[in-house]
Amino acid sequence: MMSQPRSFADQLNIATPEQVELEFSIAGVGSRFVAVLLDHLIQAGFYILAFFVFAFLLSGGAGEKLNLMSKWFFAIFIALNFCLIWGYFALFEAFWHGQTPGKHIMKLRVIKNSGRQITFFESLARNLLRFVDYLPALYLVGVITMVCTKRNQRLGDLGAGTLVVHERRDEQPLLIEYGTSMFPRQTTAFASDANAVAASAAAALPADAVARLGHDDLLLIEAFFARALDLSLETRAQVAARIAGQMAAKMAIALPEGNPERFLEAVAYAMRGTGRLRQ
Repeated sequence: MMSQPRSFADQLNIATPEQVELEFSIAGVGSRFVAVLLDHLIQAGFYILAFFVFAFLLSGGAGEKLNLMSKWFFAIFIALNFCLIWGYFALFEAFWHGQTPGKHIMKLRVIKNSGRQITFFESLARNLLRFVDYLPALYLVGVITMVCTKRNQRLGDLGAGTLVVHERRDEQPLLIEYGTSMFPRQTTAFASDANAVAASAAAALPADAVARLGHDDLLLIEAFFARALDLSLETRAQVAARIAGQMAAKMAIALPEGNPERFLEAVAYAMRGTGRLRQ
């Protein structure tokens, strides 16, 4: 996995194992600062809301009851403070495709140096170092580190092997995952219809043909869908056709007419149905 910056400091190319070159626009100090400012404002909003709620509850107590409620208030405040400080960034970035609300508004997201989506442990690692980046105030250490690195990485990014990039504004994610199957991206109201389409297409595939595929084939299909967001429409179509052709050849069947991505979805659905999940 090799990567190299283009002539502009905010551009990065990453060559994937599928021999597809992904292009990323590295987020700068300004956009990242606005994103984290928005996140801190959201956190402050939670603190203000919690203060008024508990102030209202405490206003109705007296004597021993007031003392007991004060202890509960203090305990809950500590728990809330812990969740907001340690969990806000790590959980959002890990389970919301590398985005916090602030990054979502600013069209930014966190990815691995390899171009893949970050995991919970990488998100936790980069955010454990957030306090060091914040020192002595207003992320001064983080800003200095970003200015001194080619990919605008703060200490948390360097430690976790991550980057913050701009989203492609001309494309939307191709797929979204529901449960153990992937379907075309759409609203939840149509999720069941997408499920039915994928299941129907998978049922049309011969079981003995699906059995010729292995775990690595499923990983290849999933890797394509995971990176589809970062491919141009032309490149995505070419890669999908090439992978679909490889799968059809291994299955010893003719490649069905139509969009090869739908064929790959059906193959992945069928393989999961036979218990070939990621290990």
